Amino acid sequence: MALARRVGLGLASRGSVKDAVRWAERARSAGLESVWFHDSYFERDAVSYASAVASQVDEIGVGLGALNPFTRHPVLIAMTISALDEMAPARIRLGLGSALPLRLGQMGIPYAPDDAAARTTTTIDTLHTLWRGERMPPGKPGLPPLQPMFAPVHRVPIYVAGYRSPMMVVAGRKGDGYLARPAESIGGLRKLLRVMERSAVEAGRDPKTIDVGGYLLTFIDETRRDALNRAKRDPFVIYMMSILSDVTLRRAGFETEVRDRIAAAWRAEDYTGAGTLIADELLDAYILCGTKREVAERAAAYHEAGMDLPLLQPVVQEEAQVAALLETAALYGAAEVGSAPREALAAQRKASSAELADRVGALWEIARPFSFTASTVPVAAGGALAALAGAFNPLLFLASLIGAVALHVGTNVTNEIYDVRKGVDTIVSPRASHAIVKGRISDSDAYRFAIAAFAIALLMGIVLTLVRGLPIVVLGIIGLIGGYTYTAPPFQYKFGPIGIPIVFLLMGPLMVIGTFYAVTGTFDARAVAASVPVGLLVAAILHGNEWRDISEDARAGATTFSVRAGRDAAHWLYVALVVGAYLALSAGVVLGLLPTWTLLAMLSLPLLVRQIRSSELGATGQQRAIAMIDFETAQLHAAFGFLLAAGIVVAALIAR
Repeated sequence: MALARRVGLGLASRGSVKDAVRWAERARSAGLESVWFHDSYFERDAVSYASAVASQVDEIGVGLGALNPFTRHPVLIAMTISALDEMAPARIRLGLGSALPLRLGQMGIPYAPDDAAARTTTTIDTLHTLWRGERMPPGKPGLPPLQPMFAPVHRVPIYVAGYRSPMMVVAGRKGDGYLARPAESIGGLRKLLRVMERSAVEAGRDPKTIDVGGYLLTFIDETRRDALNRAKRDPFVIYMMSILSDVTLRRAGFETEVRDRIAAAWRAEDYTGAGTLIADELLDAYILCGTKREVAERAAAYHEAGMDLPLLQPVVQEEAQVAALLETAALYGAAEVGSAPREALAAQRKASSAELADRVGALWEIARPFSFTASTVPVAAGGALAALAGAFNPLLFLASLIGAVALHVGTNVTNEIYDVRKGVDTIVSPRASHAIVKGRISDSDAYRFAIAAFAIALLMGIVLTLVRGLPIVVLGIIGLIGGYTYTAPPFQYKFGPIGIPIVFLLMGPLMVIGTFYAVTGTFDARAVAASVPVGLLVAAILHGNEWRDISEDARAGATTFSVRAGRDAAHWLYVALVVGAYLALSAGVVLGLLPTWTLLAMLSLPLLVRQIRSSELGATGQQRAIAMIDFETAQLHAAFGFLLAAGIVVAALIAR
């Protein structure tokens, strides 16, 4: 399907290569001209992603941009393009640029701005010579000439990438095209293109023959306000705002002071603080944020400024954003939109029902209901044991259940608040909730929600205290302190090595024994026996989370067991926790503390096998295998725990 206007898809070299291939196939079906891979340090290699697409997806251009002549020798680039050209004849495009001085400095590679244009010019000349199959003089006297051993390639257009005037001169004199950097303003693009056009004329070239492309970073949401809120919380966007050059800022009419403050926060890895410094106007000048139509209209504005080939690139490379972006690209490519004035943010309003739905959805997301098994299973086990003891009280059981879930909600919300404040949680973190970092709920509103949940737990504690007395006060105080200080000061024990044993005690013995006492008014060794396997699996949920997030936790200064002991030890502890639950259950039955019917929990063994397999893959470095380990371990915990409780209830019914 041919589109009226050329448009391409830009992808970063991150995530699954299979996803990149699949998105390229969909881009081709939607009529996009090409898919480009942004070579970004220090992610994965862009050439590898481009090779996968070139070899598996037909009839779509494959762009590399921009490869860096400071990090890749021209001979290596020539060899690389030769191989790609064989995979996708006449479909390869090459971007060349010196990338970012910051990244070169981090790698210890000498760089001077004046060298970039000279190095790029030399690289272009070398590539053309090698691709023609011609010999070149050796780089060192006395050695044989350099002779390419690959067949001449099809014509591969070379796009010069850069944002300084000397690089624009190279583009005008030598380039088949110009590739604008991500986060370039429309005003900046116009000024750069004027330099390129003058240089082309001086070199006797027609500027209209130079193809102008450029990466346009996008964030698509229901409104521009929602998109801006999400973008401000993204580490990559913050990074791009922190490295905007003085020249780039002046071209767009901004001062450098705010950039410097953003950069200082970014270097300190204070992403939350950095995001609050980014003004709407600054972000709007460099990132395409808004609805599909608004982003398409913004791309049209770049087209009117001289960009022949907009490369729409999702900031967050996930299915929802890519799908929305492809629809946006088709909308732009079909010439259904033009450059239109953007609606003022203050004028954007959602319907009351939509706002209510958003708010409820944000509260639901931040509460993390998938994890409620961690609080409902212990209460169910304690209540079932009360039934086995012949002392079940439904009202007291209900009060215990409500209190436990409310305490859990307060803990979850507090956890997210302080994960964001500490910089552990970002918009790209593999977590179940991104409500705060996406701007769906504010920090203060989340805090009020947590306090309300703790207040409900306290109310249930008062009700139970009136019936059962002082022990409930002690249990309740331990639960409230343990829940709130999980990530909140002064203890924040989640970030240390004692988090796992404390969670085991709180969500295992404390909850099971506490529920049994609240319902019956007595203590029993059977409650202790049932609490051990339940607590081990809850601890496994937390530990799986820590194992998966080991890199982010270490970056944030956390000293969890996984951070201290390493990935191998983390893997074996996870296996020990999940297998230990089944061993503890078996021991309880053998010792006569638990009825034989509790072995119904063994029906959850297929889920245990799944988790062990995933953990083994995770131990080999396959992070995707444990990306949802907390959620999947919660499923195992739910199946095991509710089957355990059901077995106790069956035993109670038989005993009657």
